[in-house]
Amino acid sequence: MLRALLAAVLGLSLATALPAQTPAPPPNPSTTQTTPETPSSIDAPAAPAADTGRVAVPPPSEKAVRYHRSGNVLWVIGTLWGLLVPAVILFSGLSAKIRDRARRIGRGGWFLTLVLYGAAYTLLTFAVDLPLAYYTGFVREHAYGLSNQSAGAWWGDTFKALAIGIVGLALTLWIPYLLLRKSPRRWWLYTSLALVPLVVFFIWLAPVVIDPVFDRFGPMKDRALEARILALADRAGIEGGRVYEVAKREDTNAVNAYVTGFGPSKRIVLWDTLLEKMDERETLFVMGHEMGHYVLRHVVWTLALAVIGIFASFWAVHAGAGWLIGKYRHRFGFDTLADPASYPLLILITSVVGLLATPPLLAFARHLEHEADRFGLELTRDNHAAARAFVKLQQENLAVPYPGPVYTFFQESHPSLGHRVEFANEYRPWETGQPLKYGDKFE
Repeated sequence: MLRALLAAVLGLSLATALPAQTPAPPPNPSTTQTTPETPSSIDAPAAPAADTGRVAVPPPSEKAVRYHRSGNVLWVIGTLWGLLVPAVILFSGLSAKIRDRARRIGRGGWFLTLVLYGAAYTLLTFAVDLPLAYYTGFVREHAYGLSNQSAGAWWGDTFKALAIGIVGLALTLWIPYLLLRKSPRRWWLYTSLALVPLVVFFIWLAPVVIDPVFDRFGPMKDRALEARILALADRAGIEGGRVYEVAKREDTNAVNAYVTGFGPSKRIVLWDTLLEKMDERETLFVMGHEMGHYVLRHVVWTLALAVIGIFASFWAVHAGAGWLIGKYRHRFGFDTLADPASYPLLILITSVVGLLATPPLLAFARHLEHEADRFGLELTRDNHAAARAFVKLQQENLAVPYPGPVYTFFQESHPSLGHRVEFANEYRPWETGQPLKYGDKFE
């Protein structure tokens, strides 16, 4: 969720590797001490009368295996490409040439030069990245039957994202470069402090301003189901919960749900494709999982981790950029980090930091997702529906149930669907009188 969005709005490739839809950091939910209640003290729904048996983990389809393997290849290509492009722009001296042209057009004005440089750099990298983006985001998704989005809609979304990126860069790029001029030794600290409120503001703003640019959000059409979801949210202690249905069937055949925002902008979002392909019990478990993210304060921990990532990224730039500039200043075409032409150097270093940080952050993200699964099971006590929901996620999204340790280490922000089905089958503490881990959080 966060890395791409922060890069778009802040205009800085912080590359803190925050996983999509999965918050993360401090107080580890697995070690937080609670005073669990026994099942008898909780107003829990009665177990369904039918369909309560174990659910088998289905083998992946041949198409899913091909999709998974080709995705691994594309991940490697995309990761290397993301490092190669800024490196080439930097070491070829092209960045310095872009700066010179921006300075001439801006007539030497510092701020205008920075804005023009940022826009030119964004357009250049957009053009260079476009063939790979078009293949991965449009051609491949259609080839595997996951997308039915028209070419016009895809291009429209692509150019919207480009415009948002250019505007975001114009609004924020001046912050580090101004502070580099004013305080060369502590700029990284002051820049991080300045960007923290912007990150908070963006997380609050995105659901109400940015997301509707790309998708149509509205109230749930099934009012009876909405009432049951809101009743479940009330039991989970979520006051003022908002559930939105987003029109995705016109773009995709995949299914998804997520939580976003905080405070007045907090909401749970359901794709209409999920509502079409999952029954009521399965949908209620998915909602219980998403509610777990709120109740367990995962969104707050995501924000905390984003802040840590910002500080770590800018410190790494401060620590390593001086040596690189001293060694390659003639190739770079600048001799100080305060020069706008150093922007690809910032991107390159923060991208490396993000790549190195990815495995531990993904591991923590998987832990949070597992705890949200546990919360959803304790809230609904519908193990069969939970397991079926995971099976449908596997089948509809062309996933493989056990992707392997290498994929998990570098790419997986959620536990494997096979392990999630197994956990849904087995986790039933209420049947043996054992305390619930999160029972004290249910009203």
